[in-house]
Amino acid sequence: MGPRKLRLLWQFLLFLVLALKILSAADFDPYRILGLSRTASQVDIKKAYKKLAREWHPDKNKNPGAEDKFIQISKAYEILSSEEKRSNYDRYGDAGENPGYSQQQHHHFRHFHDSFYFDESFFHFPFNSERRDSTDEKYLLQFSHYINEVVPDSFRKPYLIKITSDWCFSCIHIEPVWKEVVQELEGIGVGIGVVHAGYERRLAHHLGAHSTPSILGVINGKISFFHNAVLRENLRHFVESLLPGNLVDKITDKNYIRFLSNWQQENKPHVLLFDQMPPVPLIYKLTAFAYKDYLSFGYVDLGQREAEQMSSQYNINMYAPTMLVFKEHIHKPADVVQARGMKKQVIDDFISTNKFLMASRLTNQKLFQELCPVRKSHRQRKYCVTLLTGEGGKFQKAYESFLAFASANTKDTLRFVHVFKDRQRELTSALLTEEDKHPDKSSVAILERRNSAGRIVYKTLLKIWSGSEENKFALLDFLDRLRKDPSVLSSEIILSDLNDELAPVFFLRWFYTAVDYWADVWESVLHNNWREMMPLLSLIFSALFILFGTVIVQAFSDSSDERDSVPSEKDEPSDKEKSTDTNYTKENTRVPKKGFVEVTELTHVNYMSNLVRLRPGHMNVVLILSSSTKASLLQRFAQEVYTFTGSSSLHFSFLNLDKHREWLEYLLEFAQDAAPIAYQYDEHFLERDYTGYVLALNGHKKYFCLFKAQSTLEEEKLSEESELSPLSGDTLRKISLGSGAGHIKKKLNKLSLWMERLLEGSLQRFYIPSWPVLD
Repeated sequence: MGPRKLRLLWQFLLFLVLALKILSAADFDPYRILGLSRTASQVDIKKAYKKLAREWHPDKNKNPGAEDKFIQISKAYEILSSEEKRSNYDRYGDAGENPGYSQQQHHHFRHFHDSFYFDESFFHFPFNSERRDSTDEKYLLQFSHYINEVVPDSFRKPYLIKITSDWCFSCIHIEPVWKEVVQELEGIGVGIGVVHAGYERRLAHHLGAHSTPSILGVINGKISFFHNAVLRENLRHFVESLLPGNLVDKITDKNYIRFLSNWQQENKPHVLLFDQMPPVPLIYKLTAFAYKDYLSFGYVDLGQREAEQMSSQYNINMYAPTMLVFKEHIHKPADVVQARGMKKQVIDDFISTNKFLMASRLTNQKLFQELCPVRKSHRQRKYCVTLLTGEGGKFQKAYESFLAFASANTKDTLRFVHVFKDRQRELTSALLTEEDKHPDKSSVAILERRNSAGRIVYKTLLKIWSGSEENKFALLDFLDRLRKDPSVLSSEIILSDLNDELAPVFFLRWFYTAVDYWADVWESVLHNNWREMMPLLSLIFSALFILFGTVIVQAFSDSSDERDSVPSEKDEPSDKEKSTDTNYTKENTRVPKKGFVEVTELTHVNYMSNLVRLRPGHMNVVLILSSSTKASLLQRFAQEVYTFTGSSSLHFSFLNLDKHREWLEYLLEFAQDAAPIAYQYDEHFLERDYTGYVLALNGHKKYFCLFKAQSTLEEEKLSEESELSPLSGDTLRKISLGSGAGHIKKKLNKLSLWMERLLEGSLQRFYIPSWPVLD
């Protein structure tokens, strides 16, 4: 057969596949495929899908038609799990957004061999995050985008970032809550990001996310991980906890004068929000964080009696939130906004137009550049009318006169500022002549910045500024001439950067840096971020060993010599005590009371009493096993936990994986860091082997700790003969410690060490909203 015939045959086969797909799509009924009625709930849809997906997955089902069946199941779930697609299907018989969707499907096809098309959704499963949740697409982050945009922007607003991946059932579980939280928080000023760990491994590693799903916050360039249950209130509190605690002051009648009077020391306008909500609204905290460099923020609770004087003085409406901004005059607000629903856009517009005082003091180069921007065109001129004066009461009249002139001549082309000559000596020397530099005199200069390198043109008024009416008329006449002829700014000079008057001294900067560093270290230690903490921990322990190792070793050597002395006959342990597990020692205070371990099977009969209604302070340690591994795992489990049976607060049970797999999988969805990121396709993701897992369940506080079974290189065959009595349907078993060693040697390795950490309270806890039903 020649190449031409092969090509024709290949095209015919492709056409046949496409035709069959179109014919099958005409008879595609997602309800029939999942075996559901049209009134089925989302819970029923998810349950039916998981059941059918396990049954028809191609890696598990070797039936030739399993792959096609699995694809149909996946597409059916994709339609019915989305309320929008389900509604369109119910109304129009199609999952598109409108009745004309079927005529527009060719837009979703791709060319193949210049004449054939394939619907790309045919090759996607609903686990794929991009197909599963299109709302995440606009939030997807790449490494360069995160470094160049998100990190700098995090100094103005906090970011909430979700780490997701394909084939992640826990990611599906948190999606409804995530969508609701994103819609709420983005509307009030929180940045949102999504990182797909499969495609952006570099960024996921940079963020320190080693499992999916993970949620983290970024503020001021620092990363903090979310460690609680994914609930709306928890995520909202997490974002609020990222913000500094001193952003908004609580203002009452007793301290509002002192708060507003700080404008001169801080060189900032002051904002007051009046509302009847006892806690400060989150949107107001976010606004305070975004504009913390420009304004100071206070909050007044109108529900308290301590706010009656302010409410009366400023004529506040008690039934709508009111925002006042104060500048140089504390008894009269410079601007006011009032609205029943205080939206972010309204607040931003109000704050942006009131970022500066009427005559701000130039305290650093950044403020100088913002108040006096570089001229970009003749229509964008900004002239800075600058008062060069001194500090103290003798200069107060000159300053107040300048401020009154500024208030009466507010124009878009003019900015009024003042400078303390003693604090900005280089600027003063550049703008004033030797005669004008007299320490008791004030002067006015008008300048315009021409480039960012410091080049300015300026003109200093000849007369000393004393605040007289003659001074005001002379300045007004010069500004009028400047508006008609910009060339009156006849002098030119290059300025160096201004001194940063408000910068902390070196010791304080070092102290703040050290505090931030140790806060990050404590956060990492507290939440067991061991991968990043390992180098630091290694350094600390090495130093401790060098300093104190010799003394500690010597002390233990002396005490061990005394303990190793020949014991008396009455202290000699009995033969029965010698036969217990080798992990048991005389120093252990949890002395076992029996020569066996009582292990109860967890069933629907005793589920309420052994878990849900367990007394406070008690925990049930549950071993996960299957029918084929019951004998071996129970034998090893008894050996590992025997030394802990003396504790009356511990109960021991086992759960049959063959009967209650769905209960276990539901519980493990809350152990979000227990599922490693799948960088490659996991062919056994639907049938994970959970045998050997151990869960410590606290029924009263609704949390559990997880021990993951140690991986084995090769599964050994189970022993056909055992010294244990046959385990039939009885619930309670007494497991002898004198029986055989068992054949599963590694799955429960280090369980005794895990039990030690459990009693110490140092294990990670996974909280759940309620215990699921065991049926």
